[in-house]
Amino acid sequence: MSMHNVSPTRRGRADTTPGARWRTWCARVAAAAAMVPMSGCTMELLDPKGSVGEQEKHLILIALGVMLLVVIPVIVLTLVFFWRYRETNTAATYSPKWSHSTKIEVVVWTIPVIIVVALAVMIWETTHKLDPYQPIEPIATDKPPVRVEVVALNWKWLFIYPDYKVATVNKLVLPVDTPVEFKITAESLMNAFFIPQLGSMVYAMSGMQTKLHLIANETGTYAGMSSAYSGPGFSDMHFKAHVTSQGDFDKWVKEAQAVPDTLDAPTYVKLEQPGTAAPVAIYANVMPGLFDAVVGKYMGPMDGGTQGMRVSGNSAIDDIIAAANCRVDGQLDSRALLAQRPEREAGAQPASQRALTE
Repeated sequence: MSMHNVSPTRRGRADTTPGARWRTWCARVAAAAAMVPMSGCTMELLDPKGSVGEQEKHLILIALGVMLLVVIPVIVLTLVFFWRYRETNTAATYSPKWSHSTKIEVVVWTIPVIIVVALAVMIWETTHKLDPYQPIEPIATDKPPVRVEVVALNWKWLFIYPDYKVATVNKLVLPVDTPVEFKITAESLMNAFFIPQLGSMVYAMSGMQTKLHLIANETGTYAGMSSAYSGPGFSDMHFKAHVTSQGDFDKWVKEAQAVPDTLDAPTYVKLEQPGTAAPVAIYANVMPGLFDAVVGKYMGPMDGGTQGMRVSGNSAIDDIIAAANCRVDGQLDSRALLAQRPEREAGAQPASQRALTE
């Protein structure tokens, strides 16, 4: 008896053994268990809560539909050709010397050209319409945009509200139906600021400023993240975006302005030290010009004479640099910082500045 004849029988007997049934049952249970965590997953990009997110969802669905217009007919025709021109179908035309068909050439060239032209027109329109630098028209004339300055730290998010002189860490509070104007930068490593349900991802880079305009049309709490890998703390770089009514937002601003913690240069220097899983924090009396100082402190001298990373005329930059240079083993030396103050107020660069000026 040949092996060809006995193999199917042996496989059939093996499948009925208790050990095989037990392994099969375990495999099915494991597959079902693997699907349980996925049952709670949500596709946030397809559940937008703002007009920008709605337009991006519409664009994604259109792009998907265009791709399916190509993919589905190809799959269907492939199966049809396999079946029609199978070896056992003697009714199919056999043309071994066939080499050209004008009808086929017209189809395979005309359809892609139409698709490419349609996509080009759509991309041109949406690129300008969804430009993150383009302001969003307010829903009501009495609702000016809320300005938020975003600093990507390692590995946490700092949100500064310059009009209210408050700041938060890993917490963003916005009023509903109100345009929001973000200015975004990074302390060092490049990150990407992204709230999927509100739309548009924009990069944050040190020494540079990017912009983003968003609006939330429904109250709620939405997940925010860094969508660009930036080191070992990247996975913990999340925040919550709380969209509230205008009354609740005004109430939160008043409460934030009353907190005892302030955000000055020494506090910022401590805050920007790398760390993961940073707790939510709120600061009042934010140092004026802090965001511009973070952007500009890595720029070269602008007055043409001073050496090092200093920008003439911006005291906030000088304060941050001075605080950074007064660190000893990672801790801020307050006495050294106070000793430098008379020299800095006189416009001279302290001799002890080392970390950012050498």
